[in-house]
Amino acid sequence: MKNTFPAIVLEALEGISEVKGEKTVVMDLRKLENAVCDYFIITEAQSTTQVSAIAGNIEKRVRQQCDERPWHTEGADQSEWILMDYVNIVIHIFQSESRDFYDIEGLWEGADTNNI
Repeated sequence: MKNTFPAIVLEALEGISEVKGEKTVVMDLRKLENAVCDYFIITEAQSTTQVSAIAGNIEKRVRQQCDERPWHTEGADQSEWILMDYVNIVIHIFQSESRDFYDIEGLWEGADTNNI
């Protein structure tokens, strides 16, 4: 399943894996009527330091391998939840407690979800 994703998704997943992101999922939103993008990538980390490290590694890999930069990034100051918006792909990097609280997967439960 992984090889059917666009290159930017694959590079983001590698960036997450290298910094030991946990419970990573890719949600394919393309079939949903009110989708804000094509894919969500959601992962979690055990500390604000790890959240920041994952975000930095994703940005580096995607820039080097796909020549893409995030259109917008939010949450880097507190690093409890960093959102990286690449327009068609939005990446959510949570601390575990924040992920449970915001329940992004539940909000978009009609999406095809792939556990990575």
